[in-house]
Amino acid sequence: MLKEEHEVAVLGAPHNPAPPMSTVIHIRSETSVPDHVVWSLFNTLFMNTCCLGFIAFAYSVKSRDRKMVGDLTGAQAYASTAKCLNIWALILGILMTIPLIVIPVLIYQAHR
Repeated sequence: MLKEEHEVAVLGAPHNPAPPMSTVIHIRSETSVPDHVVWSLFNTLFMNTCCLGFIAFAYSVKSRDRKMVGDLTGAQAYASTAKCLNIWALILGILMTIPLIVIPVLIYQAHR
């Protein structure tokens, strides 16, 4: 046995007085919260029934702001409200568009 091997066997492995160091990396999962800005903008420009499209657009912008700050719960709440308003704006816009097409056709046929 060599001298160094004998010293290691007698003294044991070298001990470090400091505890072992470790690094923990937290990776945030990018939870996608849809903010419905494009849909709200469409409803604002084309079917702004009772100003629901504009209100939905305001909530969509608030949702995007909350998402940029990191408040995913607040962003989800605003996005949910914007989605509901967009659905109602779309339904009311369609229901108002149908009579605007049908009534002039019926009047035209009655005068013919």
